[in-house]
Amino acid sequence: MVPLDSWSANDIGAAAGVVTRSSPFAPILVTGASGFLGSAIAVALRACGHHLRLLVRPTSPRTNLFPGDSLCEGDLRDRASITYALKGVRLLFHAAADYRLWARNPEEIVHNNVEGTRLLMEEAMRVGVERIVYTSSVATLKPIEGAATEEHRLAEDEAIGAYKRSKVVAERLVETMVHRDGLPAVIVNPTTPIGPRDVRPTPTGRVIIEAASGRMPGFVDTGLNLAHVDDIAAGHISALDRGRIGERYILGGENVLLADMLADIARLVGRRPPTLKIPRAAVYPAAYAAETMARIRGAEPFITVDGLRMARHHMFFDDAKARRELGYASRPYREGLADAIAWFRAHGRLR
Repeated sequence: MVPLDSWSANDIGAAAGVVTRSSPFAPILVTGASGFLGSAIAVALRACGHHLRLLVRPTSPRTNLFPGDSLCEGDLRDRASITYALKGVRLLFHAAADYRLWARNPEEIVHNNVEGTRLLMEEAMRVGVERIVYTSSVATLKPIEGAATEEHRLAEDEAIGAYKRSKVVAERLVETMVHRDGLPAVIVNPTTPIGPRDVRPTPTGRVIIEAASGRMPGFVDTGLNLAHVDDIAAGHISALDRGRIGERYILGGENVLLADMLADIARLVGRRPPTLKIPRAAVYPAAYAAETMARIRGAEPFITVDGLRMARHHMFFDDAKARRELGYASRPYREGLADAIAWFRAHGRLR
């Protein structure tokens, strides 16, 4: 298989089994490029020599944006701005998402993720976009004993919290459009990305900052799958190149206990690793209090009730399908931790 970075846009279209109808210099549209994973996808595509068009909100931070990219200010809930951004586009990466685990109005998260995806996919179909990589999440998979695969589908009524529910509904919407309407979409399910450019930061990025600053003296018994954000971004490009329409691919890294993650962060910054194992039930009062203060102040809490409910499970995943079919690969997750810490320090988030 010829690597994507040596392909023209016409080559990509031919590999997808479509007839190219536009210039090989047609832009690739990326949503969410001002954020964490979206910016990594943009960096990877830019390194391959592709011309990018980025759909960003007027209020989105510009830290991760590249001056040479074409910016379209708009909103995924506004069909007109989507239509404008898609003009002349043949390839689409939809990585934008409302990634909050808490909101004063949880249904806002569901509306943003589901309605934005629906409008974008409808317009992509209407204008004839030839190939789409849709960024879902392992939030749509059911935690099991051991490591879950793409076959362990989560039902909407099993999803904990608005974010997980929104991703389940949005993913099912894309799948329906693939089978019913011929939407040319490949679905990828990233695990937990870590690394540079976490500008918001994400909930996991906040854990890294707090732990590196010595403000997490203990931990609950949970675990998650961690991968360098740039490896997950490379997996997206492999999905464009090699992925099968309508298939789902977990893009992950290493399954890691939270205690081990915090210990590795402590070693990287020269602190003593936390050793206090806290019963999960003991943290719920703090979570309820944090959410109450968040409603007053309007800031997202560090600890949430839904986050604790999710932490009952070791959220471990098996990405063998992506490694087998896409040639996906990931570096040791500690390199992602080191890059995240270096980026947070360089941008004034760590002293």
